[in-house]
Amino acid sequence: MKRPGRRARIATVAALALAAGVLAPVAAAPPAAALTDPVGFTADHLPTYQTNGIVWSLAEANGVVFAGGTFSSVRPAGTPSGGGSASTVNFAAFNAETGVPTACSLSFTRSSGTATVRALAVSPDKSTLYVGGYFNAVNGTSANGLVAVDTATCTRRAGFSPNFSATVRALDVAANGTVYAGGDFQSINGTTRRFFGAVTPAGAVTGWNPDADDPGRTVRVTPDGESVLIGGDFFTVGGANSHALAVTAATTGAVTRGYPNNFIPSTAVIKDIVTDSASGGWYAAGEGRGGNSFDGRLAMELDGFGQRWRDTCQGATQALRVYKEVLYAASHVHDCSTMGGFPNQTRKHLTAQRVDDPDLLGWLPDTNDGIGEPVGPRALTISSRGGRDFLWVGGEFTTVNGVQQQALTRFANTPDTGSPSLPAVSASAPRAGEVRVSWRTSLDLDDSLLTYRVYRDGGSTPVHTTTGSSLFFSRPQLTFTDRNVVAGRTYSYRVSATDGAGNTSAQSPAVSVTAASSASPYRERVLADGADLYWRYDEPGGAFAADASDSDNGGVYVNTPTYRSTPSAVAGSAALALNGSDEYVYSDRLHRYTSPTPYSIETWFRTTSTSGGRIVGFGNNIGTAQGHTSSISDKLLYLTNNGRLAFGVQAGSTNSRPTLTSSGSYNDGQWHHAVATQGPGGMALYVDGVRVGSNATAGNRSYNGYWRVGGDAMNNAWPNRPSGTYFAGQVDETAIYPSALTAAQVAAHHELAQEPAPPGDTTVSVLPEEDAYVNSVAANTNYNDQQLASRGTTAYLSYLRFPLPAAPAGQVLKAARLQFRTSSDPTAGSAESHDVVPVTGAWTESTVTYNSRPALAASVLGTITGATAVSTDHAVELSAPALGGALGSSYSLALTSGGTDSLRIWSSEAGSAASRPQLVLTFGAE
Repeated sequence: MKRPGRRARIATVAALALAAGVLAPVAAAPPAAALTDPVGFTADHLPTYQTNGIVWSLAEANGVVFAGGTFSSVRPAGTPSGGGSASTVNFAAFNAETGVPTACSLSFTRSSGTATVRALAVSPDKSTLYVGGYFNAVNGTSANGLVAVDTATCTRRAGFSPNFSATVRALDVAANGTVYAGGDFQSINGTTRRFFGAVTPAGAVTGWNPDADDPGRTVRVTPDGESVLIGGDFFTVGGANSHALAVTAATTGAVTRGYPNNFIPSTAVIKDIVTDSASGGWYAAGEGRGGNSFDGRLAMELDGFGQRWRDTCQGATQALRVYKEVLYAASHVHDCSTMGGFPNQTRKHLTAQRVDDPDLLGWLPDTNDGIGEPVGPRALTISSRGGRDFLWVGGEFTTVNGVQQQALTRFANTPDTGSPSLPAVSASAPRAGEVRVSWRTSLDLDDSLLTYRVYRDGGSTPVHTTTGSSLFFSRPQLTFTDRNVVAGRTYSYRVSATDGAGNTSAQSPAVSVTAASSASPYRERVLADGADLYWRYDEPGGAFAADASDSDNGGVYVNTPTYRSTPSAVAGSAALALNGSDEYVYSDRLHRYTSPTPYSIETWFRTTSTSGGRIVGFGNNIGTAQGHTSSISDKLLYLTNNGRLAFGVQAGSTNSRPTLTSSGSYNDGQWHHAVATQGPGGMALYVDGVRVGSNATAGNRSYNGYWRVGGDAMNNAWPNRPSGTYFAGQVDETAIYPSALTAAQVAAHHELAQEPAPPGDTTVSVLPEEDAYVNSVAANTNYNDQQLASRGTTAYLSYLRFPLPAAPAGQVLKAARLQFRTSSDPTAGSAESHDVVPVTGAWTESTVTYNSRPALAASVLGTITGATAVSTDHAVELSAPALGGALGSSYSLALTSGGTDSLRIWSSEAGSAASRPQLVLTFGAE
């Protein structure tokens, strides 16, 4: 029961805060904000004092949060290490709402060795805080591993002086005042108590004696007070086999439920246990060594103590708390593939799950690993104050959500202020009378269900609104088909994302497309034959590869391959160029294959490489870093060093790799059509419409994974394994089918590739033949480098010269747009508008300066707006009639502005071809 009088006294403005010049008023509770159910806390970290070392334990009482650990000072949020700090030795207390220290100050020290506070627990009536660890003095007064503190006065309780022989690592307090402890000790008050023991409110040893054989890490009294749950390193309790976890009688410590026979692997320990009466469960945190150990969470029943569910994600779990039917965990989870989740990737440190379901929820604020071992967060507690609830996190971390913040942070149940990330958008004109707008769903760290609005041609009213769910490891594609279009007209689209609280992203950069008057025969046949993943590689840049099928199996471009490569394999489409070392595309959605499910792989490729490489394959990971490539892969279409095409699978989990290999070589610099199929009739490999190999193998390996184009790991079991596992060359029109294509279907696809669409539009991309910018501050300096710039005051102007082609026979210029990418300079984005105007004077990129700058026309071809993000692709529509009169000649454009906010974009000298500006011209019938 909370006592208002004591709460009022402990909420006194902090002496440490005053010393630091901080006065933190108590704000009125903000209105409630919607999070995606059942997530209860936002992912927006709040300003919180920091420590200069590790926080090992947290507890709360009456709106005050206590932190114990190994540190010597605290400092305000935003203050670098060593600045603005106040001394506080291994213990501090904070106002839960403001994050500012209270006046409660205790110093835990040792006469020799490094003192530390490892365990904190508050009595059920919130009147007493118990502090355990490795220390022999508190404020200079003798103490031996455990003391009691009055929470109202922040003074040590007299008469409570138990003597623990070694470190106390875990504490809990029963309703009757009994204090249960676990740790490294072998005795209490001289009485043998191996690793677990209990004392009365007066500090006398009780009869509770689990007698474990290895250290204790956590203790928790069950809600009915009859049992004590213990966790740690031990293998026996009271002589009975029970590793890492046991249920003991609250009075004697006798085992009432053991967990032998590798229930917890021998390589794992239990670091934390929490109980939850509302769900009738208790939950345990595992920390293991090795891939077959236990690093995740256990959900157990309070009635009978059996297992409810087990989370087998990898990444040691350190602390748990339950809040409104959600289990929050502090860990460094990095691999949930055994749970049907994400593969081994960068560590995530804060996660949430329903108490009745181990699947991860859409709550993912993050820390780094930090100092110490390092593992990131170590402790969690929940506190209420000022009408809000707060989740406090302590540990080893030094950043939170990418911002410098050491050892402490906190999150509230309201308000939610973070906006979703920008949707990544692609547009295409697949057939007459329709434009297809596809986007990769956004990421919001506390809202997995988002609302998306599609805007056309700069309008303020959306033409389409829909919802979609996404997680950091699963961002499915969404699609809108606009059928209110006219053939030959160019349309632009932007998409925004809004979370449940109304926070809205900026609109995505505009993507433009000219509505077609007819469909691509090749594309129509691929879709008609059932492709459920179809990447055409027509994006001008970015990380999103749109799926042209109705299955919305979008892809992710990795390491910025060269987009819109020419020539393409299929008429009317662009291709993708890959460097053979680290560029590839992977499917954004986990796929589940169970042998012998039939499938087909289809792609076009073009290369002169003599080091081979994987062209298309299926694997269980999506990354390139060590440990993040696929440890399992099959369904591989690859090229050998001598240019032969191979198609192989893994026979179950054996080392057998049934593989078909062509007799001919195809690294001749020409486009080749490759199709690999497997079904009840076996495997078949086709090149350029002709079958070049087959066998009777109908089975492969069953596992969850991702389609990858361009490369992945390959072990030595693959026949004629290439020296390079990443493909150097071009790919186009990659499709995956849930069936085995017939020979007739394959031949038809090959024949249709170069068949042009019925009379329609022609799109041509033109790169600058010269570009440079000038600067009024250095008026005689020539800037011919990797960036272009535009600003009014102090003036920057940029110039680009394009060789405009003549119009195709019978066609005229119908649309034009300038595509560009803002540079990585922190000031590259601009909230202001920038005009594109014709250049009427003479200039060359090697000599132009501000003082010799060319004259400009008074007319404006187009205006750049919304280019606010750095390293992002943008486009601006230009006046087609104005450019139409210059076709067949060189034409110069200038970027100008009347404002003060500079725009910086990559020039034609940029290292990546995808970053270079280009003029996209669309020609159509007169």
